[in-house]
Order: sequence, then C-alpha cells, then structure tokens
Amino acid sequence: MKKLGTVIRYECVTSFKYIWVFYICVFAAISVISAIIYISTGDMEKIGTNGLELNSMIYVGILGVFGFKEDFKMLIQNGFTRKYIFLATLSLFAFTSAIMAAVDTIVGNALHAVASGYFSLFGGLYGYEHSFFLNWLWLFLAYMLVCCLLYLSILIINKIGKVASIYLAIGLGLTVVLIIPALLKFVLPEDFAEAAITFAVKAIGFVAEGAVNFLYPIMSLLLIAGILSIGSYLIIRRTELKV
Repeated sequence: MKKLGTVIRYECVTSFKYIWVFYICVFAAISVISAIIYISTGDMEKIGTNGLELNSMIYVGILGVFGFKEDFKMLIQNGFTRKYIFLATLSLFAFTSAIMAAVDTIVGNALHAVASGYFSLFGGLYGYEHSFFLNWLWLFLAYMLVCCLLYLSILIINKIGKVASIYLAIGLGLTVVLIIPALLKFVLPEDFAEAAITFAVKAIGFVAEGAVNFLYPIMSLLLIAGILSIGSYLIIRRTELKV
C-alpha cells in the first residue's frame, strides 16, 4: 500500500501545476480575444464565452490519453504492477476532475452573476437555482466520464492497433449516426422509440413538468464511468505498451 500511495502522490503532484497552467492559458486567451472584440466593436454584448467547461473537457480528455501513453511505460519500467498503475491513474483522474470541477463551478456562477448573458454548461442545462455542490458533483462526474472514455479508447487502440481502431471507430460512428436512428424510425415500434427518448431525457435528469431530479444524471454518469473503468482494467491487465 505504501508503494501505491507513492505512485498516487507522484501522479497528483505532477499534474497539479499543469491544471493552473491550463487555466492561465485559457483565461489569457479569452481576455485577449475579448479585448480585441471590444476595441473593434465597442460592444461587450458581442463577446461570447459560454460553456467554458468544454475547454476543461478537452483537457481531461487529453489527460485520459496521456495517462496511458506517458505514464504506463515509465511506471512499468519502475516495477509498479498494472493494478497499481490503474488505481493511480483513476486517482489522478479523480484528483484533476475534482479540482477543475470546483474551479469551473465557481467561475461559471461568478461570470453569470456579473454577466447574465453568460451560461455555463451546467447552468445552461439545469438553471442556476441549484446548489454549488450539485453543480460541482455533476461536473466532477462528467469530467471523470470523459477521462475514462478516452483512457479506454487509447487502451483499445494500443491493444488492437491503429488500423483496426479506425475501422472500429467508423463502424461505431455509422451505428450511432445511421443504423440506430434508422432502426428507431423504420424498424422498431413507435412506442419503443418514444420510450427510448423518454429514458434518455430522464437519464439527463428531466422528469415530468420540467422538474429536475439529479439522482438520475448522477447515477447515469457513475454507471457509465464505472463500466468504462472496468473495461479499462480488464484490458490493462494484459496490455503491453507498443512504442
């Protein structure tokens, strides 16, 4: 356990400074763009920065990829087991997601309070009458899901190769974009399609009469992230890094 604690501490401490570098770059870019627009138009209303959490999702997605490509080789060479590497990686994802969710919750609500035209990802979906904790928890789980999804993706690519991965991605894309909609519209009963849409809307948290039940999106995000994590562990147990 001492060895596990060492690798978890290493992963979290190493990533901590990069989180703030990321935010400095994001807010510096937004400030420069906003200044240019304001100087050019003289109108602050034309400055659009809604949904800044999407930048964080891109960051944690990249983290999910490099969580395998960069760290796996180094840790394997230093004698850490695949189980410890997997647990350390999940700890890194949770640590990073928790910090970024907290920052994005505070910034999103502060920006909306200053400029009512700004909408965060959470606020745009559910409104601003909910607690900061629910905002943070939802973002935390969403970021964890993105991390786990990209981590599983890079493990699959490493396992089956790039060519097979491209064919798999094309197949999944066609299934989602063409096959599933066609089945819902032309093959399956209309009641089934309506039930599927109702289930998806309920999973996001919207129930009857426009009310929101956060138990559903929280459990949905937990379930999906858990399934992705189990899949990642099953693959990493027997994976080899291909240079």
